[in-house]
Amino acid sequence: MCGIVGMLNGHPVAVDLAAALGRLEYRGEDSAGVALAGPGLPVHRILGRATYLTEVLEAAQPQGHAGIGHTCRALHGRPELRNAHPHSHGGVAVVHNGIIENYDVLRRQRRR
Repeated sequence: MCGIVGMLNGHPVAVDLAAALGRLEYRGEDSAGVALAGPGLPVHRILGRATYLTEVLEAAQPQGHAGIGHTCRALHGRPELRNAHPHSHGGVAVVHNGIIENYDVLRRQRRR
């Protein structure tokens, strides 16, 4: 199972996003991550539970006041950091639950 959360606030939201992801965990999720609106669109991802992400974010102290977060369990293959969400490219970060069926078309368009 996976969980998605978004947040907009008047203070840095990274640790709050990770805490919210922790409340969504219940079925053996093995990765968690957040993307924060701000300079450079910082993305922080980990393998493991959202509580580990909280520890990483408390140390990094990212300053974004808006962001998205995702926690998930690898359903196909083993957990790998490169598969953890959020995925980002060119100033856009994406989280999703499900299968992106047109991934091959999107990948070919990106190479142009």
